[in-house]
Amino acid sequence: MKVEPIDPPREFKVGRQGTLVMKDCARVRLSADEQVTFLTETNAEYDVARKDWGFYATPSLNGRLSANGFKTALAYNQRSGRYYIMLVEVARRADFEAYLRAEDMTLQEWLDERA
Repeated sequence: MKVEPIDPPREFKVGRQGTLVMKDCARVRLSADEQVTFLTETNAEYDVARKDWGFYATPSLNGRLSANGFKTALAYNQRSGRYYIMLVEVARRADFEAYLRAEDMTLQEWLDERA
C-alpha cells in the first residue's frame, strides 16, 4: 500500500447549490489482496479491498456493514440522472433524508434489505 497525502487538500464545491466544500486529502494505492479500513468518530469501520480483478467497494451489505451501524442506500440524482451507492450511519438517517431532499435525490432502495 502507498498513501500519497495531498497537502494542502484540493478543495472543490459540490451540491445542488454549489455551497458544500469537499477536501480531497490523499491517494491510496493498493496492490491485489490489500485492504484499507476507514473509521468514523464512533469507530464504525468501512473497508475497501483490492483484488487482482478490481475492488470490493464495500464489505458485505447485510453483514459487516450492518454490524458497524451502516445501511446501504441506492440513491438517484434527479438532475444528473446518475445513481449512487451511499453508506448511511443508522443513527444519522434523518440527516441522510434531509440531504436527499436538499440535493433533489431519491432513495431507490435499501440494498441491505434485499432478499
